[in-house]
Amino acid sequence: MTPRTATISRTTRETQIECSINLDTPGESTISTGLGFLDHMLDALSRHSGIKIDLTCTGDLIVDDHHSVEDCALVLGKCIDEALGQRVGIERFASAFAPLDEALARCVIDFSGRPFASVELGFVRETLGDVATENITHFFESLAVSMRATLHVDLIRGKNDHHKAEAAFKALALALRDATRVTRGNELPSTKGTLS
Repeated sequence: MTPRTATISRTTRETQIECSINLDTPGESTISTGLGFLDHMLDALSRHSGIKIDLTCTGDLIVDDHHSVEDCALVLGKCIDEALGQRVGIERFASAFAPLDEALARCVIDFSGRPFASVELGFVRETLGDVATENITHFFESLAVSMRATLHVDLIRGKNDHHKAEAAFKALALALRDATRVTRGNELPSTKGTLS
């Protein structure tokens, strides 16, 4: 099987991002976004999905965290989209639950080619570390758009906002691991013969 990898560089007036991924060869990832909490979440995503992620971002953090969080999601999602190619043989659908102490999150994903996101995480705090909680929600939304997937991320229960966010990223990781697996040979997983 051809290695499922992708590398993307993106430079705007707000961010400069380099990202490489490997869907099939887990390894030690290198993640540096300038935002400690986002690094922590992306590290969890990489470790539990088995996707090797090398991502660096230099962003306009003097403004706030929004552009860096959003653009990292857009570039990472585009890398996943490119690495999946025509999506032939992939499982396509997956769902996963992940707990972190009192928090429990669910992620359901469909690599349908049709972007949509529904994200309900019930945050109470305005920030987690150096990241606004509204931008954590926006990360999932931007990722869904750029990887051309339908994504539902829900908090089942939880009190601690750090735990809620981390459980959500871990649930996403587990769903990504399963949905991107090649299990169908040369079959395109679609009744209509196309994913779009």
